[in-house]
Amino acid sequence: MNKSELIKQLADRTQISQEEADIMVHTLIDEMKKTLCSGGRVEIRGFCNFSVRSYESYTGRNPKTGELMEVPAKKLPFFKPGKEFKEFLNE
Repeated sequence: MNKSELIKQLADRTQISQEEADIMVHTLIDEMKKTLCSGGRVEIRGFCNFSVRSYESYTGRNPKTGELMEVPAKKLPFFKPGKEFKEFLNE
């Protein structure tokens, strides 16, 4: 499922227009991004947690040339499924 399919499903199931569903989905995603960018955590009970993890820089190796190179520090999103979601997948 992609974002446009989610918007269509939301509009169909709630009897609202596609434009209203589009606003709702984009608002949800924007607020989640803002929270994560400010160092917060997003928890959707029964489904998952989103957080941002910071990774230090390190010296790596270019696999093609074998040359040593410095990999810069970075932040990456982290997804952790909730207990109920994991149980649902394994029914």
